[in-house]
Amino acid sequence: MTKKFALLSLILLTFSVHTFAQADLTYYLPDGVSYNPDIPTPKSVIGHEVGEFHVSHDRLVSYMYALDKASDRITLEVIGQTHEARPLLLLTITSPKNHQKIESLRTQHIQLTDPSKSASLDTRSMPAVFYLGCSIHGNEPSGSNAALLMAYHFAAAQGKDIENELENTIILLDPSFNPDGMQRFSSWVNSRKSKSISSDSYDMEHNEAWPGGRTNHYWFDLNRDWLVAQQPESKARIKKFHEWKPNVLTDHHEMGTNSTFFFQPGVPSRMHPLTPVSNLDLTKKIAAYHAKALDGIGSFYFTQEGYDDFYYGKGSTFPDVQGAIGILFEQASSRGHAQESQNGIVTFAFTIRNQFVTALSSLKAITDLRVDLLNHQRQFYKDAVADAGKDPVKAIIFGSKDKARVFHLAEIITQHQIDIYKPASTQTINGKTFDAESSFILPMNQSQYRLIKGMFERRNQFTDSLFYDISSWTLSLASGLDHEELKTAPAMGQKLTEVQSPKGKLIGEKTEYAYAFEPYDYYTPRAIFRLLEKGLRVKVATDPFYHPSGKKFDRGSILVPVAGQDKPIEMINFLINEILTKDGLDIYSFNTGLDFTGVSLGSGSFLNVRKPEIAMLVDAGVNANDAGEMWHLLDTRFNIPVTMIPLSVFNTANISKYNTIIFPPGSYNSINDASKEKLKAWVQSGNVVIGLENALNWLNGAGIGKFEMKVQETPAAPAKARSYADIEEFAGAQQTDGAIFEAVVDLTHPLLYGYYNNRMPIFKSNNIFMQKSNGAYSNPVVLTSNPLLSGYISKANLAKTKDSSVAGVSAMGRGRVIGFTENMAFRAFWFGTNRLLMNAIFYGPLINEAASR
Repeated sequence: MTKKFALLSLILLTFSVHTFAQADLTYYLPDGVSYNPDIPTPKSVIGHEVGEFHVSHDRLVSYMYALDKASDRITLEVIGQTHEARPLLLLTITSPKNHQKIESLRTQHIQLTDPSKSASLDTRSMPAVFYLGCSIHGNEPSGSNAALLMAYHFAAAQGKDIENELENTIILLDPSFNPDGMQRFSSWVNSRKSKSISSDSYDMEHNEAWPGGRTNHYWFDLNRDWLVAQQPESKARIKKFHEWKPNVLTDHHEMGTNSTFFFQPGVPSRMHPLTPVSNLDLTKKIAAYHAKALDGIGSFYFTQEGYDDFYYGKGSTFPDVQGAIGILFEQASSRGHAQESQNGIVTFAFTIRNQFVTALSSLKAITDLRVDLLNHQRQFYKDAVADAGKDPVKAIIFGSKDKARVFHLAEIITQHQIDIYKPASTQTINGKTFDAESSFILPMNQSQYRLIKGMFERRNQFTDSLFYDISSWTLSLASGLDHEELKTAPAMGQKLTEVQSPKGKLIGEKTEYAYAFEPYDYYTPRAIFRLLEKGLRVKVATDPFYHPSGKKFDRGSILVPVAGQDKPIEMINFLINEILTKDGLDIYSFNTGLDFTGVSLGSGSFLNVRKPEIAMLVDAGVNANDAGEMWHLLDTRFNIPVTMIPLSVFNTANISKYNTIIFPPGSYNSINDASKEKLKAWVQSGNVVIGLENALNWLNGAGIGKFEMKVQETPAAPAKARSYADIEEFAGAQQTDGAIFEAVVDLTHPLLYGYYNNRMPIFKSNNIFMQKSNGAYSNPVVLTSNPLLSGYISKANLAKTKDSSVAGVSAMGRGRVIGFTENMAFRAFWFGTNRLLMNAIFYGPLINEAASR
């Protein structure tokens, strides 16, 4: 069957709403190319034609293993596992000749990123490296399904063209960036597919259940995790990225069904200033290859619209700050096997073909532009080192009383092959003490200078007011650490070769009286829960007290009585050792409770901490990303169980078994009046509700908590007339997509236990502004009168942020309703505010009624 006849047959059959031709390989593969019959086709392994069903991850894996076995062009490796223990695959695809010397080629290639070695390299004789990644959003499946065709073509195609391409290119094929999400989505659509396919957008096949397949196991958007790499899928991928330093990385996505096909460049005015113009020039040259390929099959497309290249945490932008070219592909989605659109019926096969065709156009472009791409990479790092030498900032030092948060920031930095050092000695800079043991120095003069700038810069000036994602992510602010920019090269101690989590130490001997630990460490909540879970009595200090050595313990410090517990002392000592080794806290032993300087250990100012029994509301209407970030925080970092109650269940649920219920951002209109009354009575009996962002609006309306908001007025039309074409841009500029603000905090308030600076960076990605309370003790976290630290916000919204409250507490009977206007666990890398949420969970019941709004 000829390619034209196959296409004509597909077109004729798609005139029926209910009958669609099943595409075979001839629909996808290029004309005039022969294929090695010894290489297995996708159907011979997965059991169906590409696009007939959505390939499941296990079948995708099986096919990749089959190709690895059959082809001398492919080497497969498992580079990691997902949360659900699915393998993360990477296929290295190149000519057999290159495979024989693959390690020497890799070693030579990464020398392009080292200006001290790169000048001597002859790029004319070097292959380019092409990282080809598919479907980081699991419910955007055409990329991963096209990976079946990509791998088959690379393994089986014959002729001079493919031989030349594989001789001059090393392809790193990741067929599924997000196996867990892919499996979730493929199961949904395959189990709802009819033999007579429905293209009706209302069909259940096209309307997956919450949370959908976009995200990974913990509902994280993995395409926002490239820079900070908090998820296992990202960690494995980033490790391989840095092992190879690719020249081009393509990222295959899907978008709304009514669109067509997008390829980069994005909107030029929204390119990050650290990305060189040469990147845009090369992206445009590559774009011409995509246009030609799509023109050749009659597919419509667009470019330089809608998408940007600003946030370095996205897959198509992350390479741009490391001498590579990131390319985003967005295909209009069938979200099933076929769906109606304003451009006609979009079939799954059609979406797969566009992804496959642009993978081939990418390979051709990289082959043709190979020397230009290699030279771009070499020049990028040469220029970066030169820029570092001109930068008045020579290093960044960061540290904290919280050794764990220091560790986590160092972990993020070093996974990007950035060097950090211990200080030569403890030093005080601008009133901040940086301890030699728990601080690090990050010198700017290294090849990853631009990435370092991209991680730590504060930016308030922009050429555009629209952002596809967040406008600021300054990691030193996100971590909430003490930090300073150093204008002179500091004395550095030992270079860090391995990041190790801190270990605690016992100060004093084992005791039969009491132990205590300070509140500053990130994993204090985990330590508290470790004790409570085993039935120990744990107390929190609401006034300072002192160790016999003179050591001061601030408010929020934890007292663990040994005397008077009904548990064996051997169990207590075992748990103390667990806290030392696994939680990394320093623990002090006490043999007396007498304290003439502070309060004695028997004081009533030590309050019992109850074991949290947590429920969190989920399901349709709730923001899955925000809910998943809190689930991840509780489950993986603090080992605290959380019951996730679907909203459809809440109306009939017996909530008496819980003492804490979390309302993530979302809409809760499905909760009926009887359940509102049930919730009120539950709070009044001594329990805690925690609401975040727009959940506060529902709590207000339900009469559960008092959180008065500043009126969100529609921006007044500017005096000067504007063009009709500016409507969307003007409206978009009023959105606060993610910026960083400064708050002043009350360190004596239980929500702030464990903090020691009276100012705190807050991440804000909404237009919710809470009025300050009139109560004298009711404003624990308030944005300053000049709050913007970094990022974009419109002038009208900036005025609303000034002196607005971030957190508030309402008393209801013996219970408390605690509200936060922001996400306290943003994307797992915003460590600095996690403690506010955890304090609400552990200490919410202890907050004095006088501090109520």
